[in-house]
Amino acid sequence: MVTFRKSLLLLAVVALMATAVQAQTNQPFECSAQGGVTPLVRAEGLAELVGDIVLDCIGGHPTAYGVEVPKVTFTVYLNTNVTSRLLDGTWNEALLMVDDPAPGSQTICTNAAGCTAFGNNEEPGVDYSIGVSSPGPGQTEANGWQGRYVTGNTVIDGNTIEWVGVPVDPPGTQAHRIIRMTNIRANAAAQGVGGGLIPSQLIAFIAVNPPSRVPIAVAQQVVGFVQDGLNFAAGSTSGLQCENSGTCAFDSEDYTPQADGLISSSVYLKYSERFGSAFKQRNSATTVGSPTALEPQDVPGHGLSTETGFYNPSFDSTHGANVAGLASQGTRLVAKFTNLPSGVKVWVSDQNTQSSGDKAQLVTNADSNGGGGTPDAHDSSIEFKEITVSGGSATATWEVLESDSFTTGSVYFAVKFCWIPNTSSGIPALGTGTVAGSYGPLSDAVVATSTNLQPRFIDDSTDSDILTINSCATNLLWPYVTNQAGFDSGLVISNTSRDPFGTTTQEGICEIYYYGNSNGSDPPSMEETPLIDAGGYAVWTLSSGGGVKPYGMPLEGNIAAAPGFEGYVIAHCLFQYAHGYGFISDLGAQKLAQGYLALVMDGPITSLPRTGTKSEPLNQ
Repeated sequence: MVTFRKSLLLLAVVALMATAVQAQTNQPFECSAQGGVTPLVRAEGLAELVGDIVLDCIGGHPTAYGVEVPKVTFTVYLNTNVTSRLLDGTWNEALLMVDDPAPGSQTICTNAAGCTAFGNNEEPGVDYSIGVSSPGPGQTEANGWQGRYVTGNTVIDGNTIEWVGVPVDPPGTQAHRIIRMTNIRANAAAQGVGGGLIPSQLIAFIAVNPPSRVPIAVAQQVVGFVQDGLNFAAGSTSGLQCENSGTCAFDSEDYTPQADGLISSSVYLKYSERFGSAFKQRNSATTVGSPTALEPQDVPGHGLSTETGFYNPSFDSTHGANVAGLASQGTRLVAKFTNLPSGVKVWVSDQNTQSSGDKAQLVTNADSNGGGGTPDAHDSSIEFKEITVSGGSATATWEVLESDSFTTGSVYFAVKFCWIPNTSSGIPALGTGTVAGSYGPLSDAVVATSTNLQPRFIDDSTDSDILTINSCATNLLWPYVTNQAGFDSGLVISNTSRDPFGTTTQEGICEIYYYGNSNGSDPPSMEETPLIDAGGYAVWTLSSGGGVKPYGMPLEGNIAAAPGFEGYVIAHCLFQYAHGYGFISDLGAQKLAQGYLALVMDGPITSLPRTGTKSEPLNQ
């Protein structure tokens, strides 16, 4: 009897175990989107790499032995435009891989209808670790599929991407099947940064056709948080129109950065990251010494915080998969100078003068939007290089060649301006030049194309004043002069910029304005003197006119007479160190003579005179 009871107990245990095994065997096949590390993406970006979409699948029963695994189409919809680069027709750089195959074992499907796999009726089902050209039971033809844009009447559906003909074999209950979608780029600028404390989100919605083949329990995943990536600031400087700025040739001797970021004898440009990965080099092999070096980045799920995503150059090139994920360039930093006064030349440092881990180099032959060209190799010495100014505009572009995603840093570049003055022809012109700093290349391409660069950015920059050319002028007033009733007036303008104190010499003309009358008639029109050099002077009388005596030379040129005039005279001189003298007397100075200094109408450095010019009043 006891033996019989023990037998019944053993049968009950066996039955429970069988039920548990049966329950495991009958676990339905199901996938869910697994959120990994969701990256911050730049709100300025039009082609930002978003986080991988990962489906984790379990359950079901592997396909029967020798039977072809049914194919499905995966479709991803973003809440913004997908901008993954087109490579061949609608084939693009977005990739789907099954079970994260290792480098050297990755094969890409080149067939428009997809590739095949055959079941083996054993868990964990098909071995996706390597693709073979003629698969047998438990084998697959490929483990990677290239994305395509959904088309309708040849118009690309901007937010949708699909992978066609992917055989997904259920793994059973003892393993997981991983489906990874990578190299998806998105127009983050369309979403903006959002409001309040929570950034905008880039959201992916995943669908399968037919849906019964690969049921997805959680079909939505946040693939990016949108945040402003860049802050820009610039210093400013000013100069005098009449003063020589230097030799217009620079070297590395005075670029030394100060603690506050100001560059000695230069103007600084400061580009600051808003988060640690806002500046990225092109590829993991890119260095300051080898700015165009490339190497594979072919470990699935192993993000390297570069502008390049998953990149396997050994893939079949039929539809361009061998360049999928490869960025056109690293992060570029663009400075656009506008409204530069004519005659001004611009020189910039060829590399950043100060940073906290990131290194950038000037790009040779970049276009006005920061695209194209090649960054020079970065060496230990900083040099200044001239950039072309055309129509008052110029552009400088630097590319990040090494980046540190663990720190939020800034890079500084130095700018120098120079000019050789020729005030008689208005060189340099008066005015204020501006600069705007942004990411680059700049673009307005908000959808996927085969020609636009990856990454690319909108231009949301604002102009900052960087260079002001001030007038070198002195305005003189003779309150009373006359050539009436037997009197005459003599006037002198001296250019005192030649002195024993090392003052930079200036030269220029003077414009003479008469206010009053000439024996009841209108006053003379404005008279322009010949050029008055440093140490020279203009001298004339109302009755007879005169000319200019250059320094150490005899009288030359001509200043017209103003016979019969009585009133006051204002002279506008295009140099800062003009001083005047007036002398009134009867003819021959036999009865009455009076001399006086002309008044300087301008203010000292700390004032704002009515002329808008600051000269040398000499406390008058």
